[in-house]
Amino acid sequence: KEGFLYSGHHEMVNQSTVTEFLLQGFSDVQELQILHFLVFLVIYLAALVSNLLIIIAIAIDHHLHTPMYFFLGNLSFLDVCYISVTVPKSMVNSLNNTRLISFFGCAAQLYFGITFAFAEVTLLTAMAYDRYVAICHPLRYSSWISSCIYSLCHTANIFLLPFCGSNVVDQFFCDIPQLLKLSCADTSANEIVVIVLSALVGLFFFISIFVSYIHIFSAVLRIPSAQGRYKSFSTCLPHLLVFSLFISTGIYMYLRQGSASSPYQGTMAAVLYTVVSPIINPLIYSLRNQEIKEALGKILSKMFFTKNLFTY
Repeated sequence: KEGFLYSGHHEMVNQSTVTEFLLQGFSDVQELQILHFLVFLVIYLAALVSNLLIIIAIAIDHHLHTPMYFFLGNLSFLDVCYISVTVPKSMVNSLNNTRLISFFGCAAQLYFGITFAFAEVTLLTAMAYDRYVAICHPLRYSSWISSCIYSLCHTANIFLLPFCGSNVVDQFFCDIPQLLKLSCADTSANEIVVIVLSALVGLFFFISIFVSYIHIFSAVLRIPSAQGRYKSFSTCLPHLLVFSLFISTGIYMYLRQGSASSPYQGTMAAVLYTVVSPIINPLIYSLRNQEIKEALGKILSKMFFTKNLFTY
């Protein structure tokens, strides 16, 4: 059976067909691995609880059965899925003092990571492009279909390549740039595909954001009331901040390849757009909403004081 021969630090000393990958760990010290597990566990549980509460509130409160809250429910569902693609595997590896991920597990992680990231950016762009569209005509199945097709293109582009050299992934999850570096074939054509697809999609999102916020800010500046301008800016600016954080860290991850920057800088950038965003989104979009807060208050009261939650 083909396999690898490793040294004590899991470094490969002979070449064979890759059947598994080694993800980058946050530390080789067992105590720091446990600390990483605990930190990620707290963040993961906070993201799950906050987003799932929003989904439950929207699902069982009939007053929230409107297009705007349908949109926010989709965003929370995306956040739960997106953070679940990368964080649990990283936590399990830290707890078990291992870095292994199977070949097909890596492919699945790449596919679903791109799917949920693309769907989330699509929804955030829709909000920036037109608040009216986000409220009255939210993107439904079309955004999911486009996300699946887009991620399938990238995943096929990567995993049709042969992997027969090093299997050490320079990241704590499977991502496109790091996997391209591991292929033992010429990846020039594959890199062009990645660049073209990413550039086309990125350009569409950038133009949509840029044009929409020109119209938004020009409209807000025409509001005669200072309080009205403040309220409008307080709604738009957090969205712009979160979207900018998500996009800028993702772009940095792809542009830094081949540069002399520290791998830990790339890891921290990846943490921002894969771990931090799903926990910030509920705070920005839903938990500041008075109707959501009232619905959550009623739900929590029923959870603690009654047994039948769904007689809402």
